[in-house]
Amino acid sequence: MTSVQLVPRARPSRFWSYASPLLALALTVLIGVLLFILLGKDPLQGLNVFFVEPVKNAYAIGELLLKATPLLIIALGLAVCFRSNVWNIGAEGQFIIGAVAAGGVALMADAQTGRWIVLAVLLAGVLGGMAWAGIVALLRDRFHANEILVSLMLVYVAEQVLGYLVYGPWKDPQGYNFPQTRMFDAVTEIPRLMDGSRVSAGLLIALIGAGLLWVFLFRMLPGFAQQVGGLAPAAARFSGFSSRRALWTALLISGGAAGLAGALEVAGPLGQLTPHVPAGYGFAAIIVAFVGRLHPVGMVLSAILMSMFYIGGELAQSRLGLPKSITGVFQGLLLFTMLACDTWIHYRLQWLRPNRAAKGGA
Repeated sequence: MTSVQLVPRARPSRFWSYASPLLALALTVLIGVLLFILLGKDPLQGLNVFFVEPVKNAYAIGELLLKATPLLIIALGLAVCFRSNVWNIGAEGQFIIGAVAAGGVALMADAQTGRWIVLAVLLAGVLGGMAWAGIVALLRDRFHANEILVSLMLVYVAEQVLGYLVYGPWKDPQGYNFPQTRMFDAVTEIPRLMDGSRVSAGLLIALIGAGLLWVFLFRMLPGFAQQVGGLAPAAARFSGFSSRRALWTALLISGGAAGLAGALEVAGPLGQLTPHVPAGYGFAAIIVAFVGRLHPVGMVLSAILMSMFYIGGELAQSRLGLPKSITGVFQGLLLFTMLACDTWIHYRLQWLRPNRAAKGGA
């Protein structure tokens, strides 16, 4: 009787390294259709709100790019970590602290403040995110703490810091007792790229960051040293590279990118600090990074796809009556199918047939 088994490939499949994300997306759509049917919803309408409505006109595309911007910026920083074998799972916390630091600077603005405050707001966000990631680096470097657990637990600490501020000293006294700061002055707003759209200069920053990351990783010796220092510490020491420097560099870059995304968010579409600043971008960016194969170009495309899931999830709530968790369901499906499809990169199917000669001799 013929049987099938997975056998290791002699070398990773280049074809499947590119085809796997496409197959994962196709399977996600297929499972999504089945899910809509089970929920008693029209699958065509469901696909329409997820994949057509977000790109149906110029304003919708602008909203798509608006949500893709923080996802891409955070994913770019995480790619440096993951390529260095440093597992920063707490980008959400660094995003929150970056937003808090940026918000603190924005609240200092008044009628006499110039537009230079925008640079100060962004810089505060970067430094806030770097400081929060620096805690992870310090504990890993000095006490060998697991960076996965430390970075993840610091997310909840960051949420408590934000909650304390918006419920306490930074609470708007004229905000009808809502837990929020006052609206930031217009002078602190991130410049928009075009009239009639909320897309800000953050999109340009994200795209420039993607280009700089490509140069750093693939065209500069420090980028090569960064990856070697994380993946092979012994080889790095033999070559004169520092694995300790790789750790600090990866976490500070990642934390700074997440903090920058937080600053762009609060000084852009939000315009104030609220308990709803944590939008899950830091966790979704992990999926963006891996679906994009930790490559800048791939992450640009996967950030747009993940943004479609965010917008589609919001539309599914209002038009189909589905719960908010539908966004997370599609994100999880994409990651799960991606991990499954990645099996073909290192393995292939082999058909086994019984040995007739041995069978006849028996």
